[in-house]
Amino acid sequence: MSDIPPPPASPAGGNPYGQPQQPQQPYGQQPAQPYGQQPYGQQPQQQPYGQPAQPYGQAAPQTYSAPGSQYGGYQPVQSQGTNTLAIISLVLAFVVSLGAVITGHIALGQIKRTGEGGRGLALAGLILGYIGIAGGVIAVIFWIIAIIAAASTSAYYDY
Repeated sequence: MSDIPPPPASPAGGNPYGQPQQPQQPYGQQPAQPYGQQPYGQQPQQQPYGQPAQPYGQAAPQTYSAPGSQYGGYQPVQSQGTNTLAIISLVLAFVVSLGAVITGHIALGQIKRTGEGGRGLALAGLILGYIGIAGGVIAVIFWIIAIIAAASTSAYYDY
């Protein structure tokens, strides 16, 4: 028939295709962690982010915190919000151009005085407001010329 030898027997009844199985630990004992890994649920001891390791036994630098603060470290700077009139100016530029110009100038004055954000919004509202006013003036002039031209034409038809 065929001369194929049988496969070799696995050592001690283990898995012949994989790594040898670890011997069972007695109940209640933790198995040794391979490759120096931390046991599950325990975090390795690391320096917090942004804190350099202290070489050669030097003392850690003093961190400053706000008085009455529960946590150490630096506190983030509270940013001033966007000026409300600047937002209103930009919105009014698409509806009522004169309102956009008025609120845009008021918003620029407040932004200069208080340091709030929104200068770009106020400028955009002003520019669009002035463009809207110019477009309205041109439209009124066009209509006046059209009415005068229509009135001066003699459209007298005698049938």
